[in-house]
Amino acid sequence: MLLGPGLYKEQYRADMIRWGETRRRQDPGFFCRLATKGAWQPVWVVSDARRLTDLQWFWSEFPRQTQSVRVQSSEETRKQRGWSFTAGVDDAESECGLDSGVEFDWIITNEAAAPSLDKQLQPILKLAEEAASSPISDS
Repeated sequence: MLLGPGLYKEQYRADMIRWGETRRRQDPGFFCRLATKGAWQPVWVVSDARRLTDLQWFWSEFPRQTQSVRVQSSEETRKQRGWSFTAGVDDAESECGLDSGVEFDWIITNEAAAPSLDKQLQPILKLAEEAASSPISDS
């Protein structure tokens, strides 16, 4: 029920954001450590980092391995796909905390006129394949 858009999710979204923000103020790496606990794979994809503190944690813990990817589309495209702005939610750090001040390693454009996703992902997938075939190293 919370995995997609809908009335149920929207009823609890602001509360979920407040709870998460409280946890992050107490411990900025809390959710990152949970996401990586026990992970052993040579390549990880963290699909929903939303705050600068998330990226800073990965850059600090895995400085050589971390690559940041931003997927973006215009506000017009997002509206065409059903998104509508909700004050107090869509302007919160959880939704726009990475909109400025971050130099991403890769930008994926999610627009009809953009190159295909397969084409945009090729250099990232190549890098992941190379990392997966290299000996695992923490440094």
